Amino acid sequence: MTLDNIPLSYVHPPERVDSLYNRHLSHQQDHVPVSMEDNAYTTGITKPTDNFRKRNSSLKRQDMDGYDSSDVDLFDSKNSKFRQKKEEQRRASRKRDWYIVLALTFWAAYIRLYKISHPPSVVFDEVHFGGFATKYIKTRFFMDVHPPLAKMLIALVGKLAGLDGFDFKDIGKDYLEENVPYVIMRVFCGITGLLVVPIAYLTVRGAGHSIAAGLVAAFMVCYENGLIANNRLILLDPPLLFFTAATALMWINFHNQKRRPFQFWWYTWLALTGFGLGLTVSCKWVGLFTIATIGTSTVKGLWELWGNTRVPTSVFLRHFGARAVCLIVLPIAVYLLMFRIHFHILPNSGEGDGFMTPEFQQTLDGHASVNAPIDIAFGSKVFIRHVATRGGYLHSHPHNYPAGSKQQQVTLYPHRDDNNWWTIAKVDNSNVTEIEYIKNGDVVTFKHANSFKRLHSHDIRPSMTDIEYHNEVRVEIIGGEKSDPLSTERLRTIHTKFRLIHVMSQCALFSHSIKLPEWGFEQQEVTCIKGGKIAKTVWYIESTENPLLPPDSERVTYKKLGFLRKFLELNKVMWDTNSGLTSSHPYDSRPESWPLLRRGINFWSKEKLHLYLLGNPLIYWSTFISVLVCVMLKGIFVILEKRGIQKDFGGFDLLTIRLPNRKRLLAAALFIFSVIYVYRIFMPITYGEPWTQSLCEKAKWRSTWDFDCAQYHHDIESYKINKPLYVEGIDKVKDALNSFIGNRQQAAEVAGGVNIVSDGVELVDESASNDIAEATATQ
Repeated sequence: MTLDNIPLSYVHPPERVDSLYNRHLSHQQDHVPVSMEDNAYTTGITKPTDNFRKRNSSLKRQDMDGYDSSDVDLFDSKNSKFRQKKEEQRRASRKRDWYIVLALTFWAAYIRLYKISHPPSVVFDEVHFGGFATKYIKTRFFMDVHPPLAKMLIALVGKLAGLDGFDFKDIGKDYLEENVPYVIMRVFCGITGLLVVPIAYLTVRGAGHSIAAGLVAAFMVCYENGLIANNRLILLDPPLLFFTAATALMWINFHNQKRRPFQFWWYTWLALTGFGLGLTVSCKWVGLFTIATIGTSTVKGLWELWGNTRVPTSVFLRHFGARAVCLIVLPIAVYLLMFRIHFHILPNSGEGDGFMTPEFQQTLDGHASVNAPIDIAFGSKVFIRHVATRGGYLHSHPHNYPAGSKQQQVTLYPHRDDNNWWTIAKVDNSNVTEIEYIKNGDVVTFKHANSFKRLHSHDIRPSMTDIEYHNEVRVEIIGGEKSDPLSTERLRTIHTKFRLIHVMSQCALFSHSIKLPEWGFEQQEVTCIKGGKIAKTVWYIESTENPLLPPDSERVTYKKLGFLRKFLELNKVMWDTNSGLTSSHPYDSRPESWPLLRRGINFWSKEKLHLYLLGNPLIYWSTFISVLVCVMLKGIFVILEKRGIQKDFGGFDLLTIRLPNRKRLLAAALFIFSVIYVYRIFMPITYGEPWTQSLCEKAKWRSTWDFDCAQYHHDIESYKINKPLYVEGIDKVKDALNSFIGNRQQAAEVAGGVNIVSDGVELVDESASNDIAEATATQ
């Protein structure tokens, strides 16, 4: 028997180690796309139909007993040389990729950090996220709709750099006057953003694509004008993008370990993926889309495992358990940890208190603690608090409504104040000489302690303006504390939840999130309403005073919340607040405008220089087309697969699959240079540099792009910007050459632009229907 009779699979074993650096041994080794989906599955148990994939394990060494030993030795020698050559190629590929990654990182750093100190004033949402950094440093509690990780990282960098007290209050506020270390804070965000460039290359390569495809992806990320403008500012998006991209890379690396399940690197990449998911969603809730993407891939993989009859149940459960721990438990633990750190950093009472329940507020240092008598009787002075909106206390002050009843205003006020005191009196206004508890159904009146006016209601319709309703309201107990049975029978501090029903009109005292205009000091509106949602007509008494109560009477305070209840409450408030952000401003950008780059976002404007976040049109449009083509091709290939035809595709590699390596790299270079050319056209609004009206108008490729060209100078010289000496020297050489050859060149014009904008938002709550009456206080 000769070596030629040995099965081909012995000489060239078809084992594919699907890591970043393993490729075919053809002359197109590092440029032939290799799809991840071609890999044998993670169990290491192959199907009978997968002969083209498996290790040929059916041909075992003992089956070769009939072979002459010299033939076997010859086979081992050939196989050893083959594996040695393969390992050498793997090392060379790894080395080449890391050189490329290093070069991409340095180049991306130049593109992202170029003149990052400009503009030297507050830009767009730096108002919010820079301000949050200051609040962390002051350790005063605040509320934001985003999770805390990215904000804490920015605050940490600011603290280390010397940030102290700058409020980031207004767009355009100068940094230099107060020596704000804004450059270091921006550099941190810029670094997290620029690292997405090499990660993009590694991800594409890890997914089995060519070097050319990896370079195209990396340079598209590098020269995307919108990302550049975004990554150079103190925003949450750069850390978010970094963690998102890193998580995707970890998942690719885990997927490439599917032939080596339950080994060290298999567990490592899986755990790092879960860790990355936790960090991503801890920056912004938009990270949930990353969780959904990896979750879908996980479900698909587990479904294929479940459908493989050769996979034992015990093995499947082991796969399921590993994924559940790493991709569910670990991200949740990371998310919880970020809030634990958040609460630890912000132990003191702050401006965010008003969003939280009193129980939450009691956990903050500096907040007035409640320790009041539990019994409430006629003659008691009380603080009445609204349950549903967290708007605060029933409040009145010596200012009248400008229309309607024109009587004293009644509002909700979020802070403890002497104008929150109300006295519960009897209807006949008789003096109270002994303790008489207020029970369910009792009719009472409320007197404002400072102004001595009664809680009153008017129907504000014109025909009814002069008709006054009775002052009395009926107390209707809604519920009480389980540990305090008396709280369901009579008013008890904190424990009893009740409604106040107007005796004659049967309307209920009501409040919602609508705030009054300036004449009402932007305090929360209070009305008397019929048919309103019951939840928004519920109140409770937080504090009380009554001289008739004995000094040793039972007292009550709020229950102090533990970490989990604080965590759940804060996340609910974040969700509710985020859901209420329904208003928009003229310069915002909505998702439907993104695929075709219908418009951008105005960031900053000052001294004829502007920042406008606009993506690179060539990247946006080519990407959108690629996604559509990808979806269509995937549908076609699914149909072909049903007919037994296996096909793969990979974006750029599909278009250049018939090209030799050099031509493929040339095609990649041509596309990259096109991307850079378009990037340079929009550099002025990306970096906030000088531009001219004429060049600005030429760059308005779409009529919906609303950057204002009229705000630029007509020529660059009008900006009076001193050029560096070496630039002036180069210009003189150019002028001499132009003069010599008689061909004058136009000076390069560079700049950028945008209008000042703020994203003020207003929380709008639904207002109840039916008859709404003004709540007033009157004699």
